[in-house]
Amino acid sequence: MAIQKTDKIWHNGKLIAWDDATLHVMSHVVHYGSSVFEGIRCYALPSGPAIFRATEHMQRLIDSARIYRTDLPFTRDELVRAMVELVKHNGVWPCYIRPIVLRGYGEAGVNPLNSPTEIYIINYPWGKYLGHDASDGVDVCISSWTRIAPNTLPAMAKAGANYMNSQLIKMEAIVNGYAEGIALDVNGYVSEGSGENLFVVRNGVLHTAPLGNSVLPGITRDSVLQIARDLGIKIVEQQIPRESLYIADEVFFTGTAAEITSIRSVDKINVGKGKLGPMTKALQAEFYGIVRGEKADRYAWLTPIPVGAKQPVGV
Repeated sequence: MAIQKTDKIWHNGKLIAWDDATLHVMSHVVHYGSSVFEGIRCYALPSGPAIFRATEHMQRLIDSARIYRTDLPFTRDELVRAMVELVKHNGVWPCYIRPIVLRGYGEAGVNPLNSPTEIYIINYPWGKYLGHDASDGVDVCISSWTRIAPNTLPAMAKAGANYMNSQLIKMEAIVNGYAEGIALDVNGYVSEGSGENLFVVRNGVLHTAPLGNSVLPGITRDSVLQIARDLGIKIVEQQIPRESLYIADEVFFTGTAAEITSIRSVDKINVGKGKLGPMTKALQAEFYGIVRGEKADRYAWLTPIPVGAKQPVGV
């Protein structure tokens, strides 16, 4: 999906022109993948635009940077305000917001500590990630690529380098005719998709893999768990064998990009009846009801953008 340019990008505390947000080819991130980032959605509610779980996303960005020994000169609240300022200025919503912390142009070599830290926040229009109609579900496969193992790269950090593994999973799935791939962990248990967490429904129980299975602590994952508890759904966080996907009643992805996307088949084996299941449907109804302003924001997940910006841009 082509990225539509917006007017400004936030860089180290200032708004700069989109075309001025450039890096030197010798920047550390280009050669060694030294970046951490977030993906965040801003929704267009009847009351105005609002960013979904802005504080939690920025806290995860700070946590990812800390794991990689990267000091940030801005607080979490300052970064949240920067997102609000950017979306308000550009006047584009609904949109996707991409904060990224990277090591810039400094010294050559693996050691990143003498390269400057650069922080950018970008926003642009963006629609569905895995298809236009979530009710259709998507066809996925088990990837031949294993998720990063403990003590190799930290799965709890949303780091650019981790997504080389994700790219292999995604490309393999696409060239074989699937929308997405599901990776197993180093021990052969279900981990997650290339950029999504995974849930399995069996006999009325909602299962998801624990963080120890090389799972990113997803913000949407956490949101679904909160909604499920309120709906009285039994939740089990434990290791999930591969074959559980073939006998599941329902399987779905969660993520900022994927939101809540039903999985129709795994390795060409239909999930349940091969269509949207009742638990996935109920969770979608609550989630989309909140982010579209049709239901009360009872979890205080939405950070409103002050009125007075430009008109919303459709995607």
